[in-house]
Amino acid sequence: MHSELDALDQKLAQLVQLTQRLRAENLQLRQEVAAAVSQQRKSQDKVNEAAQRLEKLLSQLPEDAQ
Repeated sequence: MHSELDALDQKLAQLVQLTQRLRAENLQLRQEVAAAVSQQRKSQDKVNEAAQRLEKLLSQLPEDAQ
């Protein structure tokens, strides 16, 4: 009976360690996703800004050049 309790105690300790490791990994992944989303928004803003500038330049071209 004592060995069964020891085995159960070890399994429980392993489960606790695994849970802690997965929580830490989950936090890291959430941070990476947040950073990626932020970078994607910045990139999209730059693309939108470039498109607006291009449209402005195109609108300034003479009609026969378009």
